[in-house]
Order: sequence, then structure tokens, then C-alpha cells
Amino acid sequence: MTGKAERPRTQVNAMTQPDKTANLKSLTRAKDADPDWPSGWHTLEGGIRVGRYIDPKFLQLEFDRLWPRVWQVAARVDEIPAVNDFTTYEIGDQAVFLVRAEDGTVRAFHNVCPHRGTALTEGAGTFAHGNIICPFHGWRWNTQGDNQYVLAREEFHGGKLCNADVALKPVRCEVFAGFVFINFDPDCIPFEAYIAPIRGFLEDLNIGEMRHYWWKSIPIPANWKVAQEAFFETYHVPATHPQLETGAADFIFGATMEEEYANFSHHRVDYEAFEHGHGRFYAGANTPMQGKVNMEGQTNPVDAMADRLQLLVDGMDAQVLQADVDLLRTLRDKPIPEGSSLGAEYIRVLYADAAVRQRPMPKPTPETLGMWGGEVAIFPNVMILPQAGNAMIYRVRPHATDPDRCTFEIYSTRTLPAAAERERAEVIPVTDLADPDQVYQIPRQDLGNLKRIQKGLHSRAIRQVWLASHHEKLILAMHRELDRYLKE
Repeated sequence: MTGKAERPRTQVNAMTQPDKTANLKSLTRAKDADPDWPSGWHTLEGGIRVGRYIDPKFLQLEFDRLWPRVWQVAARVDEIPAVNDFTTYEIGDQAVFLVRAEDGTVRAFHNVCPHRGTALTEGAGTFAHGNIICPFHGWRWNTQGDNQYVLAREEFHGGKLCNADVALKPVRCEVFAGFVFINFDPDCIPFEAYIAPIRGFLEDLNIGEMRHYWWKSIPIPANWKVAQEAFFETYHVPATHPQLETGAADFIFGATMEEEYANFSHHRVDYEAFEHGHGRFYAGANTPMQGKVNMEGQTNPVDAMADRLQLLVDGMDAQVLQADVDLLRTLRDKPIPEGSSLGAEYIRVLYADAAVRQRPMPKPTPETLGMWGGEVAIFPNVMILPQAGNAMIYRVRPHATDPDRCTFEIYSTRTLPAAAERERAEVIPVTDLADPDQVYQIPRQDLGNLKRIQKGLHSRAIRQVWLASHHEKLILAMHRELDRYLKE
């Protein structure tokens, strides 16, 4: 880790600074413009042309050049915890199934029978006795992909059909940080090189020990990039989640015309873009998770911090869980030792409780603790929001044919005590995004914006979206890495 989270940063009032995006010509000049590309596909110096979000031909280009060649998260290991368990992953018109083989390893195969093309799996389940059986004619394979039975074998290839001729076709597969990554390209970048820029963050945050709590899949009327870009910055929090930033929301929605800059928590957030399209943002110690809360109207700092975190429990039931807040409230009316702080004492009781229950936790370093309440983005389509042994994880997948649709998945995960039972992950389909019984308040607020964004991108009055040079730098970095795949 870089240790950046510890370094103090000078707060700069953007209202008093020169506008670095005032030169419209600079903004609208395409970065490494390709004359063979439509102008609506260009990545700009300070923005993105809207064709990248709405053009069906651009979506098809992504399916032709990105998804067949990029490492992508196909599953969490909780989906296949036991030998012979399988789960199915689909991206566009391609399908893969993952299986826990007899030796405990995870293997990935193209989801197709080599006889007549039948898909061998749907959804998730368990292969009885380790037999993968085609439902059409009963051909059979083991979990290593080796063919074991062909009905009337003598009728095929002049009676000379070999098992190797009809073995299942493997897909490159790697297990890391509790994820199963796949790559369709046999000549792809090695996984170690691909994951290297963020490996340390994921290891130190102990994401590999996170286990299933709940998992939901939500159809969204927006492009997959629009959906994930909503989570690449904290700039949206005051307007989208006014209950979390009441002072900033009062300025945005109220009558006052004087900005109280310090009340905008996103001003304390740093962003880093890494090689291969990955990124992160964090606020170090300046997060509610570590005691940085607005004391307005409060007399007790523990109550102020607990009430703020309770909003996250009630609004997400992920990242911050009820047990965390209950532990925090045990500090009420207890003196804070000299040289310590409320945030430090909160961390102390969390780790003490975890030690008693033998629950794995993130590495207790300032750099790792500084990531609580932040995000690690894994290119191309996964985001991890970590906290104290918990993580909210997002995965966004494009629709196979429609650039105005995608599937948004939310995973709530947490590490478990040694004695706790491990539960197999099963997805819960959401049928109505607006239903508070199906989707918690905070993701409902976030995802509720996406339909409006996608609709607006079709307006003839807009050619490109504008991107803030600091708060939205991860969006631009993601598009530039996307371009690298699309132009090679």
C-alpha cells in the first residue's frame, strides 16, 4: 500500500480556483482520436462522448473485443462451496459453468455439449456423483471435463471417436480474494500481472475471507458503464443521499447561497487510478467509520457516530452491520484514554471482539484502515466497498443486445467467526427497483438515478458528458483502459 491515506492534504476551495476546463476546445478534443471511429465514440480530455453509452454498435464492439479478452469476475467462491457444486455465468451470448472439482479446485468450462450444442447447466446446483450429464442424449463428463460416456459411440466418426475429441472446452480460471476470475482468451495477460496493482489492497482488506450474507440481482434501464460510474465517486452523495450529508444537502436544496465548503465530505476524498483500469478512492481517517462525524445537534460523540453509522445499517445492511454499531454504543459514557480518539477506540473494540470470536479482520494498519468507507474498483465491472470485516460488492453486466439495459448485482459479505456455519450463496432476483422491501434505501437512491441518466444521454442537446478532473478521474481512466481493448 502507498500510505497516502495518512498524509495530510491541503483543502482547496474550488470556487476560488481558475477553471481548468474552461477551454472547450481542449475538452472536446478526443484522446488519441481514431479517425475510423464515429465521433460519438471518442474518449475526450475531460469527458466522454455519449455514443459510448447508447450506440448498439459500440456495445457490440465491447462484446467483440473486451469481454472475450479481459479477466472478469464470474462468481464468488460461496456459490460453489462444496465438491461437485456448479454455477453458471453468462456474459452477452457466451456462457460458462464453474464447478468445484473432486480435488477442491475450481474449474471453468464453456457451457456447451460438443454433440449438438446443448447448454449443460442453468443457474446453480450440484452434479450428483460428480457426473456432468447432457440432458438431451445423456453424454457424460467428470468434473475435470473428461468425457466418460457417449451413447452409441460406434456411430460417431466411423467408430473412432476418442474421449479427447469430445472433452469439455476449458476456460482460463483463477481464484483470488474470494472471486473466481475467468478469461476466454488463451493468450491473455497473465492474471498475476492483471491483478498486481490492487492485489495488496484486497489481501490487506481480507476480501478473500468475506462470506455470503445476501446477494441480489437487479435489472436496470441503463448502460452498464453508466451504472457502475455512479459508484466511482463520492461527489454525488449530498444530492443523492441527503440523509447522509445533511449540511451539504441543506445548501444544495435550501435557500442559502453561501457554500460551507467543509461540510462537503467528498472534498476529503482522494482517488487513485492504476494500471489495467483498476482504481480506488478513500478518505483516510476522515470517515464516519473512524469517528469523523458532524456533531451538530449532538452532545455525545458516541451517539453522533453511532447514529450516522445506523443510517448505513438501515439504508444498506452491508458494509456497516448492526453488530458493528452495537459494539460502538458500548463505548458510551466511557472515557477516551489520553492519546486515543473515538475512532481508535471503536477500532479497538471491533478487533477485540473479533479476536474472541476468531473472526478474520482487515490488516490493522493505518493504510488499510484508511480504506474503510472507500472503494476498490476492479476493471472492468466490479466494485468493492470495504469496512470492518465487511464489504459491499457490486458487479455490473451489460445486456446482450440493448445498450440501454444492464444487470446490477449487489453482494453483502462479511467475515465469519470460526464456529459459524458457511452458507451457500444464492441470488435473489429483484422485480421492482422502487420496492423498499426488495431494495434498501441507499442503493435505491443510487440506482434510481440511472434511468434518468440513460434517458438524458439520448437527448440531441448533449454530445458528451463532462467529468471532474479529481472526483471523476476513475471514470475517465476506466474508459481509457476500455479503449485499449477496443482499439487493439
